[in-house]
Amino acid sequence: MASMAETRQDVDVPEEVVEVEQEPLDAETLARREAALRHVVQFGDPVLRAAARPVEVFDDALRAQLEQMGALMNDALGIGLAATQLGQLSRFLVYRVEPDSPVQALVNPVMEWSSPEREWMEEGCLSLPGVHVDVERPMHVRVRAQDGHGERLTVEASGLEARVIQHEMDHLDGVLILDRTPRDQRKQAMRILRERLQAA
Repeated sequence: MASMAETRQDVDVPEEVVEVEQEPLDAETLARREAALRHVVQFGDPVLRAAARPVEVFDDALRAQLEQMGALMNDALGIGLAATQLGQLSRFLVYRVEPDSPVQALVNPVMEWSSPEREWMEEGCLSLPGVHVDVERPMHVRVRAQDGHGERLTVEASGLEARVIQHEMDHLDGVLILDRTPRDQRKQAMRILRERLQAA
């Protein structure tokens, strides 16, 4: 997901949340962000609509991928990143909601439970630059997954963390925020994305 500073929130967003004033980025941070975003698959690439395959081998290569993904996410000023956003059809994701928290990795995540309480919030996405749309999601979730060594773990999350995890798990199933927003916002977002594609 996009960073919180980039997302306006009325509800959402693991990368998108309340609208906040953002300090201009210094040249070094901006350069790192632009370099990181060059690795992120952008809207229009069919890999974003593909379902990722379960991870079966837990080795040094996987752990290196997870570490690299975390670094790319941080440099891109995001708070979540799924493997499919880097063109890899493998079921793993990374996220970090709080700037001072360690990056969390979830391999083969499965939604075990989601609360009936739901809320709308604005979300953004590193793969859909310039797009912020309202998305309704459960406020609390419980997810079963594995870490980079294959050890089982369970994550119980609420609020922004729950939203970010759901956003990134959607990516692993080929689902985008465009699929979860009201029709009028989807049409506006598509117009923005078409204009960006034409400009590119």
